[in-house]
Amino acid sequence: MTTFVDRVELHVAAGNGGHGCASVHREKFKPLGGPDGGNGGRGGDVILVVDQDVTTLLEYHHSPHRRATNGKPGEGGNRSGKDGTDLVLPVPDGTVVLDADGQVLADLVGQGTSFVAGQGGRGGLGNAALASARRKAPGFALLGEPGKAQDIVLELKTVADVALVGYPSAGKSSLISVLSAAKPKIADYPFTTLVPNLGVVATGSTVYTIADVPGLIPGASQGRGLGLEFLRHVERCAVLVHVLDTATLESDRDPLSDLDVIEAELRAYGGGLEGRPRLVVLNKIDVTDGRELAEMIKPELEARGYQTFEVSAVSHEGLKELSFALAKIVADTRAAEPAQESTRVVIRPKAVDDAGFTVTPEESAEGDVLFRVRGEKPERWVRQTDFANDEAVGYLADRLNRLGVEDQLVKAGARAGDGVAIGADDNAVVFDWEPSLAAGAEMLGRRGEDHRFDAPRAAVTRRRDKQAERDEADEEFRDFDPFA
Repeated sequence: MTTFVDRVELHVAAGNGGHGCASVHREKFKPLGGPDGGNGGRGGDVILVVDQDVTTLLEYHHSPHRRATNGKPGEGGNRSGKDGTDLVLPVPDGTVVLDADGQVLADLVGQGTSFVAGQGGRGGLGNAALASARRKAPGFALLGEPGKAQDIVLELKTVADVALVGYPSAGKSSLISVLSAAKPKIADYPFTTLVPNLGVVATGSTVYTIADVPGLIPGASQGRGLGLEFLRHVERCAVLVHVLDTATLESDRDPLSDLDVIEAELRAYGGGLEGRPRLVVLNKIDVTDGRELAEMIKPELEARGYQTFEVSAVSHEGLKELSFALAKIVADTRAAEPAQESTRVVIRPKAVDDAGFTVTPEESAEGDVLFRVRGEKPERWVRQTDFANDEAVGYLADRLNRLGVEDQLVKAGARAGDGVAIGADDNAVVFDWEPSLAAGAEMLGRRGEDHRFDAPRAAVTRRRDKQAERDEADEEFRDFDPFA
């Protein structure tokens, strides 16, 4: 049974905003007391938060679909809907969040670090909030905005200062068990370690974490064995420790060739490991042959530039010197890091010529010109419009006109009846553009009506004229007599 998972695909969906309410206050002797529809509640967010008590992504492996609650709709009597509850998902320290294309969205390191993976939708305004001097009793309300839904990938990269790497059964688990209080599984067969093990070591005034990574074999960077799956766990470490088995019973292996193979795999993997400090540990010197081999190859390793230690996880020989050497490298690395600056609030004022939207002419599939409008406000307004209500559509037209969309359409060469699309290609609202009248809301009649929809639209008229021409041509063809 799987007990450790360090990569999952998670499907998150934020809550939808609640719809606004269109209501009119009524009481005895006051049948039309004015609009009193409340606003809809905000949809809940999906938030990833680092929790030190969580060490694996196993929970999301079994339940990959997560959804926050929706906001409640508004009600009459100026009662606003309840906001949706945020969904907080605890993740291990060192979790990297990627989108479906592999782009990094967030790197969550440190207790309490959070990332909003799904933004909840805004609640729609009720007709009480939409009332104005010109529109005293709106007969419509705005719809709640849908919450953001997306697929993300969570990858765990262990946050450790020291990483032990080496062949299976080189003694890495035994070493971490005597250097720290960690209790990994130890046995005399390859791939005993199936998941990274973390331990905390206190040496002098320096406290650092040490990770035991599952054994590497030739081809690990291409996916052989367990290497590729767990090599990401050494990316954050300050120092790499090569654990070499000096008492191996395999005739085709020796410590120097093992070192060359592991170094080749680390270079092939990349991840910034090329310039990381390295130490070499010659393990199992409690075995007679192992001590002799260690003494024989240590000068050659030092000639290559490696700081080398002869140790035994069984007799604890050489562990004190190794621990202090690791503590010094970790302390020096921490001291060389730039000082943490306090978080600054960056204010980016809107440019003077930034209209907040763009109008781009495009050629449609039928060969006609389509004008696409993109921008946060126009797209949000479209999502919140009830197109079954003419007054709501008229209100949308007024808002777009005030924003300057119609002026930009005219500058782009749009004419009455041309197609206009607001939104992305896969989720756009397309309509035939009819320039608004100079007068806006004051031309509205009864609630739910807009006189601008009474007359046929220019595009409809043109289509009718073209259809009439085709019908006339078909009639002439049927009346044509080739023998006359």
